[in-house]
Amino acid sequence: MNFEITDEQQQIRDEVRRFAENEIKPVAKEYDREEKTPHDLIEKGAEMGLTGAQIPIEYGGAGYDALDVAIIIEEMYAADPGVGGAILGTAFGSEAIVGFGTEEQKEKYLPPLANGEKIMGSAISEPDTGSDVSSVSTRAEKDGDEWVVNGNKMWITNGSVGDFFVVLCETDPDADGRYNGFSQIIVESDRDGFEADKITGKLGIRASDTAELIFDDVRVPEENLVGNRGMGFLQQMQFFDETRTQVAAQGVGIAKGAAERALEYAQEREQFGQPIGEFQAIQHKLSDMFTRTEAARNLTYKSAWSVDHEEEQLTQLASMAKEYASRVAVDVANETVQIHGGAGYVDDFDAERFYRDSKITQIYEGTTEIQKNIIARELLGKGF
Repeated sequence: MNFEITDEQQQIRDEVRRFAENEIKPVAKEYDREEKTPHDLIEKGAEMGLTGAQIPIEYGGAGYDALDVAIIIEEMYAADPGVGGAILGTAFGSEAIVGFGTEEQKEKYLPPLANGEKIMGSAISEPDTGSDVSSVSTRAEKDGDEWVVNGNKMWITNGSVGDFFVVLCETDPDADGRYNGFSQIIVESDRDGFEADKITGKLGIRASDTAELIFDDVRVPEENLVGNRGMGFLQQMQFFDETRTQVAAQGVGIAKGAAERALEYAQEREQFGQPIGEFQAIQHKLSDMFTRTEAARNLTYKSAWSVDHEEEQLTQLASMAKEYASRVAVDVANETVQIHGGAGYVDDFDAERFYRDSKITQIYEGTTEIQKNIIARELLGKGF
């Protein structure tokens, strides 16, 4: 068993870490307070290939594999989850186009994502439908050579700044089987009937745009269908294996960033005539924080390796990694605030922001409870 990353991956880590330290850390607090998208940093990230990290080279991307991407995510989120997520999430949903799109779709939509000119999103959740993906009610009906889309999507990343979205719609309500009536359709945000309402006041990741999308008789051409009609649900399940691994990497990055800040503070803050890091209670906290972060990292990297090698246990591993790493992120961020004491409760330090940002990893791309259901289902061989 080889636990070493390659020289190329170490170079990627070093370059991304320098970018994150020099460009993201100094301004992260500002973007969080103002809840604004860091367009200037997205441009800089595009120059480094970060916005097109997982997009194939032939379409202008960096062509990184899943483990490369996990390493990039970890370093970006260790600097700041909100800004890091905003930069890396500009192509969120592009996996559907890469995996199932036509050659024309790939050539049209992927290059401008890779060079930072466009932003996209994946529209799945609805006001009344979150974990139960098979109950989405947004409809797309065929009218001649067009699809007519009606419905609402909720909690959509890049919702108010995105140029186009891959939208999960019900296209065949009478199809046999619970999962066979859904399709994914690309909808551009400049089409008549499309509206985005930015969501503000979020607990965390405030630099990452989130919005409600409204589709009122939005017409798109037939060729905007992604893959085969009626296969949207199954496409999403494959999409989740990859994105849940990425959320696990987010959790690792948050835990890493929080733990490093806790260690630094413990070495600087003095009480009773000595640094608080000299007290056994603090030492035990730090020991647990770094040990659990390392465990989460190894599980996440194994899941990423499984994505790259199409390993049979991928679905189980992705849910394990996502569930565990997100739990570690929340717990480590919590202990970071505790080590900071009163200073951790105000935004003079990063501790409170990491605490707020950590929670979302237990919610999006499938809640903790859903991940446990999936793990148990895989263990018992029950399928969908």
